[in-house]
Amino acid sequence: MYQILYVAISLQFIIASKCETLPESITKCHYGDNRCVRLSINEVIEKFPKGIPVIGMKAMDVVKLPNVQFANNDELNDFWFKLKLYNQSIYGFENTVISEAKGFVKDPTSAQIKIRGVIPKLVCAGNYDAKGRMLWMLNINATGVTKSELSHVLFRMALKVQTEYRNNKRYLKINELTPNIGIDRWQMWFDNFFPENPALTTVVNTIFNENWSEIWKELENPILQIFTNVLLSMLKSIFDNVPYDDLFISKNDTKQL
Repeated sequence: MYQILYVAISLQFIIASKCETLPESITKCHYGDNRCVRLSINEVIEKFPKGIPVIGMKAMDVVKLPNVQFANNDELNDFWFKLKLYNQSIYGFENTVISEAKGFVKDPTSAQIKIRGVIPKLVCAGNYDAKGRMLWMLNINATGVTKSELSHVLFRMALKVQTEYRNNKRYLKINELTPNIGIDRWQMWFDNFFPENPALTTVVNTIFNENWSEIWKELENPILQIFTNVLLSMLKSIFDNVPYDDLFISKNDTKQL
């Protein structure tokens, strides 16, 4: 579920620059060449799953998440919960395939930048704390390991940007990032959900998995907001380090898809 988002990290992978520290294998494109940009993004995802730290491009094979909390705080109701996820990592972004990349033109402020793609599988694993009341007035007070797996994650995102100058170079600043995500299946497991009753833990996890689509609908908006913030932070580190015009072909460049 955490995966929407992070698929937007794909924006990092059009990076091309004259900087000597950048890999020469990174392909630059002409402004507005959507096909070339798409192929270049996919090329970099495949070649650099560990990222390129020197220009702020972070690793794709393991993505650390900040601690997050979901809650329905009305403890007077028959059903309420507080769920904290921590020490969470996502695996699988290195298999992202970009199907569309538009808006990388000479003046990127003239239209939205749009990215669309698919991730075959995303796995999120870490720790959780849960408190609440559910199912026949059962009280929950659990701590353990959780694992989620999302299958065939389809995503799209739109960015509105502005440019700012530093040392006579144009840098992008993101004003707005709007993500959207769809999944074919969500499987999850909360270990030790009822510490004294392993059978009940299995029953509850089975209920979660049988009703995954309803749970997704309930949590989709807060998840999107959380990961929008994560994506903004990741992309900002790229755009702060790499001038926009250095991403594209200059008169002295020859390598192109």
